[in-house]
Amino acid sequence: MRELDVIISRYSELKAQHIRCVLATVVHVDGSSYRRPGARMLVDEYGNITGAISGGCLEGDALRKALYALDRQENKLVTYDTSDEDDAVIGAQLGCNGIIQVLFEPIDYSDQHNPCELLRKVIEKEVPVAISVVFDLEQCNKQLGTAMITNEEGHLSSKILNADLEEALLLQSKKVLKKDKSCFGKMNAPEGEHHVFMELHRPPVNLVLVGAGNDAQILAQQAELLGWKVTVTDGRPTHANKERFVGSCQVIVAKPEETLASIKIDQRTCFVLMSHNYNYDLAVLKLLLGKTEIPYIGILGPLKKYERMLNELADEGIEVSKEDLNKIHAPVGLEIGAETPAEIGLSILAEIQSVLKHKNARPLKQKTEPIHDTTANQFQKITL
Repeated sequence: MRELDVIISRYSELKAQHIRCVLATVVHVDGSSYRRPGARMLVDEYGNITGAISGGCLEGDALRKALYALDRQENKLVTYDTSDEDDAVIGAQLGCNGIIQVLFEPIDYSDQHNPCELLRKVIEKEVPVAISVVFDLEQCNKQLGTAMITNEEGHLSSKILNADLEEALLLQSKKVLKKDKSCFGKMNAPEGEHHVFMELHRPPVNLVLVGAGNDAQILAQQAELLGWKVTVTDGRPTHANKERFVGSCQVIVAKPEETLASIKIDQRTCFVLMSHNYNYDLAVLKLLLGKTEIPYIGILGPLKKYERMLNELADEGIEVSKEDLNKIHAPVGLEIGAETPAEIGLSILAEIQSVLKHKNARPLKQKTEPIHDTTANQFQKITL
């Protein structure tokens, strides 16, 4: 389950018990930080925390700031400077060297557009969504907070906003969704200057495992830890069943030619063919060829198996396009010396992550530039 799902689940529990809470959101980072903008945590009135905004270094003080905001019942922006080694509040010599802006929003359960209710709509929609969080770097000014969510079709839900601000956020949201990238904006309004963190929230990865062997069991568990949606399909009911695949994993018993009948495919759907049955894997591969929306197809087994598949496809007059060849990963996984099913699962998931993020999976120590793209932290001018 992804962190945001856990937070909203906890929010629902607190709401049912009438326990007050505060949502903390990282809205901007200048420099390095363990967590990036969009990291969230929920703090209840008893000091219990769900989620995280750092690796643990900020949570102690953030808890105090959250309870203060809860007591005052007003949004509050707090700046943490982890580059200051003499900062006794955060702790000396963390080495992060970043300036982190955290927004604290007390939750009003009577408000159907409170931040957690807006975020609930986000996780209910299995489509890309832009989340607009409006704040002011002048901390003494009013902090509007989580204000709007938008999908590609337009406005989904928002707080009550003035018409100009709502229109500006809507137009910028569409740009974020089109570019498939979060951004930061700055706008001048009659009441003063606003800053906005416009977060692109993508739906979870949908991992389809073709084959329900013991190694698929482990891979499914590992993927669920990442918050991915997992579907397992196999022609053997003795293997493909909910007793073997617990949790939220969807299990389908189907002949290979029927594999896609119950599976919705989009740009976040990845396939791993691991049935240990050559003919079954080949039959499913035929179905996947030409599906341009699929970003990744992995095939378990040696290179000779994949070469045999290509030869048989050619003998049948099936030409595998360059686009399909680029998305097929055979043998599947990164070269990390994997031997056990768990290690192989790790190599597969790491490869899928690198493909979806368009990264080359090299060691971070080989990077000469910052881990994260610092140019993306700049505030763009948004016209009202």
